[in-house]
Amino acid sequence: MLLNEGQAMAKIKNIAVQMDHVAGIAIAGDSTFAMSLEAQARGYKLFHYTPDRLSMRDGKIIATVEPMELRDEKGNHFTLGEPERVDLSTMDVVLLRQDPPFDMAYITSTHLLERIHPRTLVVNDPAWVRNSPEKIFVTEFADLMPPTLITRDVTEIARFREEMGDIILKPLYGNGGAGVFHSTRDDRNFTSLIEMFHQMFREPFIAQAYLPAVRKGDKRIILVDGEAVGAINRVPAETDSRSNMHVGGRAEATELTAREKEICARIGPALKERGFLLVGIDVIGDYMTEINVTSPTGIREVKKFGGADIAALLWDAIEKKRA
Repeated sequence: MLLNEGQAMAKIKNIAVQMDHVAGIAIAGDSTFAMSLEAQARGYKLFHYTPDRLSMRDGKIIATVEPMELRDEKGNHFTLGEPERVDLSTMDVVLLRQDPPFDMAYITSTHLLERIHPRTLVVNDPAWVRNSPEKIFVTEFADLMPPTLITRDVTEIARFREEMGDIILKPLYGNGGAGVFHSTRDDRNFTSLIEMFHQMFREPFIAQAYLPAVRKGDKRIILVDGEAVGAINRVPAETDSRSNMHVGGRAEATELTAREKEICARIGPALKERGFLLVGIDVIGDYMTEINVTSPTGIREVKKFGGADIAALLWDAIEKKRA
């Protein structure tokens, strides 16, 4: 028997949001804020906690949470109630939404949340988040990517740059454009850059062929339950190779090209199989560079430029999962 809308809503009452502290978010472009606002509008009760408040005691996953009310008002966007210690298995949904880096702290939180999923629906599925690092998962679709190298081997990186000419070098588990460098074939800082990466990161690095098409934009495409639902183009500043908006990239409206639709159709089944309800992919020219599954962003920008209300589409998908 099909559930009507009221019956579906009855399946969800309490939502816990594991996030960086709500006081520090920039609401104009924050996807977690948009998702939470939509949940609140649907009558769900929100509970806020940061990852350091997550614990396991005798097999139970607990957190010290605060009831949260949100307002779409800059400088006055939240109210938190009195802290309370709860068993997270009593929640209907947990949104796993803290920002990377994807380090051992992040991985540990996925191990803990895996204990309550799917009885409590964790979005995205914590086991698959753990097993799908964003710059590694994408390599399952190597024919959709630019030439890519993952290594700490200096000789391999030098050989790759010699072959490709210009390359992009970045941390394997970073985020938000931090630590992303454009190195040309004749870059005299290349050796120092590799030395710095060796000092800063224990993990391998990722090098990709530089795509000149990035000057026209790095497109963020949002998929809900494996289906493309919206996109925004992010154009880098004249003085930067990075298009991330918080480092000066400019957002603009866009439509999906035939190639981008092909990419989404190819990866969609794998996203659904892994239980990824919200994913953001990055596409430059004809190539996909990342599949973002930890804390994808871009929801508010898509709506701002006349696109879909992705927060509403996401909660429709969550309700369907919980029905």
